[in-house]
Amino acid sequence: MPDVKVGILIGSESDRERMQPAVDLLEERGVGYELEVRSAHRTPDAVAQYARSARERGLRVLICGAGLSAALPGVVAAHTDLPVIGVPLRSSLSVLDGLDALLAIAQMPPGVPVAAVGVDNARNAAALALRILGA
Repeated sequence: MPDVKVGILIGSESDRERMQPAVDLLEERGVGYELEVRSAHRTPDAVAQYARSARERGLRVLICGAGLSAALPGVVAAHTDLPVIGVPLRSSLSVLDGLDALLAIAQMPPGVPVAAVGVDNARNAAALALRILGA
């Protein structure tokens, strides 16, 4: 495996399948990644620690998949100066079929930037990460 440069976070194991296209593209391009499950709501301290230590661990871009309130990308961005890409995910519990997650990711307060890709579009998140990396 090449040097790990991209961190992929999901809030729940159930999000893994929808984030797989990001993994697939990074693997196709030979870019190292790590995928972790950490919840902004259930394990906030673990999320903060992950984000704070990302740069020193060699990561250069973070991708966060999140549904419903989609807090994960914003929480991560609040604890790192690395680029953060949010992937809004559909949920069976969503009343807006993923639009709620998209709006939550796109509407970050000033000073907490998070890029947003389309709903369930993890592949585009990886494509953007590759562009950020210049890969």
